[in-house]
Amino acid sequence: MGAANTTFTDRQVLWKQLQQGDSNWDMVIVGGGIIGAGILREAARRGIKALLVEQQDFASGTSSRSSKMVHGGLRYISHGDIKLTKDSLRERERLLREVPGLIDRMGYFFTLRKGQFPGRFVFGLLLALYDWLAGIKNHRYFSKAAVQQQFSGISSDGLNGAMYYTDTVTDDARLVLRVLQDAIESGGVAVNYMRVESLLKTEGHVTGVVIKNTQNREQVEIQCKSVISATGAWADRLRNEVNPEKRIRPLRGSHLVFPMAKLPIKDALTLFHPVDNRPVFIFPWEGTTVVGTTDLDHNEDLDEEAVISDQELAYLLEAVDALFPQHNLSQDDIISTWSGVRPVIGSDEARDPSKERRDHAVWHDKGLITVSGGKLTTFRLIALDAIKAASKTLGNVEVLESSDCIFKAPGITAAELNVADKHWAQRLIGRYGKHAKTLMAEAPDTEALTIENTAFCLAECRWAARNESVVHLDDLMLRRTRLGSIVEGGGESLFPAIEKICAQELNWNAEHWNGELARYRDIWRTHYYLPGA
Repeated sequence: MGAANTTFTDRQVLWKQLQQGDSNWDMVIVGGGIIGAGILREAARRGIKALLVEQQDFASGTSSRSSKMVHGGLRYISHGDIKLTKDSLRERERLLREVPGLIDRMGYFFTLRKGQFPGRFVFGLLLALYDWLAGIKNHRYFSKAAVQQQFSGISSDGLNGAMYYTDTVTDDARLVLRVLQDAIESGGVAVNYMRVESLLKTEGHVTGVVIKNTQNREQVEIQCKSVISATGAWADRLRNEVNPEKRIRPLRGSHLVFPMAKLPIKDALTLFHPVDNRPVFIFPWEGTTVVGTTDLDHNEDLDEEAVISDQELAYLLEAVDALFPQHNLSQDDIISTWSGVRPVIGSDEARDPSKERRDHAVWHDKGLITVSGGKLTTFRLIALDAIKAASKTLGNVEVLESSDCIFKAPGITAAELNVADKHWAQRLIGRYGKHAKTLMAEAPDTEALTIENTAFCLAECRWAARNESVVHLDDLMLRRTRLGSIVEGGGESLFPAIEKICAQELNWNAEHWNGELARYRDIWRTHYYLPGA
């Protein structure tokens, strides 16, 4: 009971070390999303003594609330971003090879309708280039009849057929956690719920950070050779301590989650929204069907979690109704929602948000390295750019060479997990790497079964509570697992079993549990359900 963390950094032990000044750090990385996690791993692999701090939970910002797609960005070709598309596609294919079960290939059908541009011929050329850049060939045309057979109830109004291609889908939060796991095993240190309050400077040059432990309100000063800010949409905030310019345009993207039974599809569908002709996706994810995304300027307080608006809700429901009018779906059918804030480089709010470029930028200001923008798919390349920029401030630190693999081989196979469903076994390996075998070996039989219509099991909840720096119930329900987003009512039916696990693994008594439950319900109703709930 109450076992110490064996996979992730022990928060309490680390905090004591920081207070005592026991460690001399080469690098402090601010931000625990996919870019920060990638930088930590690349730094650790190169022998750089690095500490990552995250003010909330790991992946609690954009990196748990993306559209779940590890893709090349088909529309970027039309914008002339051939290099970005090529880099993304090559990274996508590497991820598919290295972490199957976490990154999965998914079919996409782009519906073609009368009078719509691009038509079959132009779109076919676009997909031929897309596949060529990826080094694969799997696009083709589906007739109207074939599309109607593939998607029951799809609107036939003006439908000419569809172009088929593939991209990939993931659990973005688990991708971050898997990268952090690799980083820590390589010697990196990562801690959540510790906020950088300010930068330390010597003669105007950044030489460290002031960190506050948000759980006990205590502070420490950390000296280091290099500070990298990888805070995404929050990047301007820390950078403005040394440079006053504003470079980040926060854009909000929102999504709806429906039960698969209400909107049954096996592949992703793309349509142009009838109102503004923006592409909208309807795709299967974790046993549900997701509709998204919007693309709006986010002018709210960045310290408050983003939430879907009434306008966005109506917009996405209209897209569903346009494609599947026979289903008669309404907001009463929605299991949950999520909204994320994308950090886009650019400050011209007169420009259509959907036409802003999605490449990343790295700035070097008086010793502070800031990286922001970019795509989930290219996190490794972005991390390498940040490490290169920081090398100028590392002084005499010996930076070792590192292999260019994204993920090291876990050293186990699906057959070794001793479960009947080998596809599910591969899913566990993709999410937990070599620890998947221990996770299942330690699991009580009653917890090694999938929950309701999901692919999650209670054994994952126990493993996360024991090993993955869970501080709050929402860490467990919304990021370590996705049970809060894919089970009705935010997972209310699971709370008796979850309470038992938290009591055993986290030493939560009844009072602590009730406090966490109240906190979680408030977060879920406010930020992961319907507007005004």
